[in-house]
Amino acid sequence: MARHPQSVLGTHDVTNQPPPRGDVDLWRDDAPLRMAVSREGADGHAVDLAAFGAEIGRAEARDQGRLANRYPPELRAFDSGGRRIDEVAYHPAYHDLLGRGIAAGYAARAWSGELPGGHVAHAAMVYLMSQVEPGVCCPMTMTYAAVPALRADRGLEAEWRPRLLSRAYDPTSRPAAEKSGATLGMAMTEKQGGSDVRANTTRAEADGDGYRLIGHKWFCSAPMSDAFLTLAQAPGGLTCFLAPRWTPDGARNAIHLMRLKDKLGNRSNASAEIEYHGAWAHRLGDEGAGVKTIVEMVHHTRLDTAMAPAGLMRAALSEAAWWCRNRTAFQRRLIDQPLMMAVLADLSLDWQGALALGLRVARAFDAGATDEAERSFARLAVALAKYSANKRCPSLVYEAMECLGGAGYVEESPLPLLYREAPLNSIWEGSGNVICLDALRTLARDPAALEALVGELTLARGGNRVYDAALDRALQRWAGGVDEREARWFVESLAMLLQASLLLQAGPGNVADAFVATRLNGDRGQTAGALDKGFDPAPLLDRI
Repeated sequence: MARHPQSVLGTHDVTNQPPPRGDVDLWRDDAPLRMAVSREGADGHAVDLAAFGAEIGRAEARDQGRLANRYPPELRAFDSGGRRIDEVAYHPAYHDLLGRGIAAGYAARAWSGELPGGHVAHAAMVYLMSQVEPGVCCPMTMTYAAVPALRADRGLEAEWRPRLLSRAYDPTSRPAAEKSGATLGMAMTEKQGGSDVRANTTRAEADGDGYRLIGHKWFCSAPMSDAFLTLAQAPGGLTCFLAPRWTPDGARNAIHLMRLKDKLGNRSNASAEIEYHGAWAHRLGDEGAGVKTIVEMVHHTRLDTAMAPAGLMRAALSEAAWWCRNRTAFQRRLIDQPLMMAVLADLSLDWQGALALGLRVARAFDAGATDEAERSFARLAVALAKYSANKRCPSLVYEAMECLGGAGYVEESPLPLLYREAPLNSIWEGSGNVICLDALRTLARDPAALEALVGELTLARGGNRVYDAALDRALQRWAGGVDEREARWFVESLAMLLQASLLLQAGPGNVADAFVATRLNGDRGQTAGALDKGFDPAPLLDRI
């Protein structure tokens, strides 16, 4: 942040411009986050979360986020002599922010077992970091999510788990055994199959104690990770493998980085097309059990893709509110004008619903270790959270951008970065249709999932008559079964009811009643702020 900028210029005085935001305490200034973390059983992590939110909300950290996106990673496939090295160079700001997240326990906190509520605390960290620089979340999220997949091989788990839970970030390119900590990525998608991983053609051939992989992967995020979970066709069928960047004898593994993707957003984080040219890999789980093995990683990454859009929404709203509180038009502050108040208040309901649902799902991840009902709830509810938060995120960020007018469309504002990032988490780990179909499959395989979810919805009965009536209508309609063509309607209606239920359980009042009235009762148009005159936005604005 520039020091002592001049406001008196030769041709005009600079007035009616919001001052620089300076340091922002992302924990202290977010009452809904603090209350939800406590409600979902992670009070023991509050001190650490407070420190993390204050640290990454500083102006210096936000500047690093801008630098990491302004100077994206570069592929260095060869050294100066033409020898393959297959490495990616990042701006130092990227490494610094990634190191802060690793040190704070972003990847490790859920698995350390030191305090209850580890997944809730992890989800809160995803939410906080996404507000500053979402790109560094990718390698940390995959590292976090890989831990349960390693249980398929106790030997690999014993070797790799301590590396993944290390609070030390080591960006050097060398064998993982020589490093103080490691990250682990994923490479599944191929050109011909996309989400249909069973169509993968990469093959695996047994070679002594390991396998050799031959094939291509169309998307591999964070290609400087120390190893990748990947799927390949072994003699026994589609199988999961751990492919390290270095072989056991200390040589560079034959994982060739072909090119980096030129992405719409998430620009600080590299995504690559890679090829396996006889790359050495260790089998993880039985041959033919590849999907069953890697789905544990996918399940946990979906929690993060539900929390990240909540963070993006929070960041966009916070920026819009700062502008509106510090700029006037037509002799009034923007924040005091009824129509602007309605827009911001309406948008805040989408953010608060996404935050509440994401952290409730995280609690189910924690409780699911010993509670079968919570495990079933988590399988279904994470899909609802991912779908609903991501479908609302792009429109919310756009509306926040519009609150700033032309200034919001300029790269000096954080809104363009947030807008480019907004579609990503809906596409990553299953786009909208995939998520909705997965939800239907979950219900078909595990009827207890819907029972657990209905039980959660029932907890809010009696708090709001409109909610009770909406729940009754939904239960009656669901009783007839759900056709595949109705999957989006079904998932959306479940998600809206679940968010309303959680907000009501948190305490009936302005937020919960406004959410029910506008999301379940139809007292809202098709765009943000298109509300009935009976809607009172004022009590909601203090939360932004």
